Amino acid sequence: MALDKPYRDIPGTTIFDADMARKGYHLNQFCMSLMKPANRERFKADERAYLDEWPMSEQQKLAVLARDLNRCIELGGNIYFLAKIGATDGKSFQQMAASMTGMTEAQYRDMMLAGGRSIEGNRRRGEPPAGQQRRAD
Repeated sequence: MALDKPYRDIPGTTIFDADMARKGYHLNQFCMSLMKPANRERFKADERAYLDEWPMSEQQKLAVLARDLNRCIELGGNIYFLAKIGATDGKSFQQMAASMTGMTEAQYRDMMLAGGRSIEGNRRRGEPPAGQQRRAD
């Protein structure tokens, strides 16, 4: 019996649930391997060869190589594990988050200091905009 997942209808939002954990298991384990200096050096020396040691999907490997963190999340990556890739590249979490939004680091920082992004456009499908009531049919 499939579980009801009412959170699936929030545009632009990926919830890291048990299904995503299973999907991204090897991707996330690869990320955790980067906690060891020797593994970071091996990865930096030949990224593709190191990735090929892991039973990840080709899509996952390509997303890592492209540093497409949004795609990694779609493919089961957990942002806390993916942060190990950023750290290996010498990037801060703020730099990584900015890259995921299409903003510069300064734009991202300023947006967060101003209170974060607007929730407009990130509501459940069919949910009325702020200040409007849903019509009763």
